Amino acid sequence: MTKASDAAVRTGKTSVNGTSSDWSERAPRPANGQRPERRYFSNDYKLAVLAEYDRCSEPGDKGALLRREGLYSSLVTDWRRQHRQGALMVTEGRASEGGRGIPSRSEVQKLRAENERLKTKLAKAEAIIEVQGKVQALLEELSKSADTDET
Repeated sequence: MTKASDAAVRTGKTSVNGTSSDWSERAPRPANGQRPERRYFSNDYKLAVLAEYDRCSEPGDKGALLRREGLYSSLVTDWRRQHRQGALMVTEGRASEGGRGIPSRSEVQKLRAENERLKTKLAKAEAIIEVQGKVQALLEELSKSADTDET
């Protein structure tokens, strides 16, 4: 190789045969020159696809479903994991438009922790109320016995 071709190979701009090897130049672009928009799937759609995917029993049905919907099997795997973890639930009302109204995982964790703290506090309060009721009953018994002793 000559020194000129060595420099071209090292920069990544031109390969040995003279064609471009810069990945950004070779990446396909849509006709209008803009980047393609990212696809977002609603939870309702994900759950519907998962249900239909699980109903596929014949050989080739799952692949046909994925081709028809334009999905990859890795998406189905991710959606199943999300469903198992409770992150994938049926949306209600406005929440179906890209996640508005759905709490984040950190918010769910905070609420669960607060829920546990409040359950503990409630159990303590119920125990205190029970003890207070017993104390009141005991004081009433003592008061009655003191009244009968005086008469």
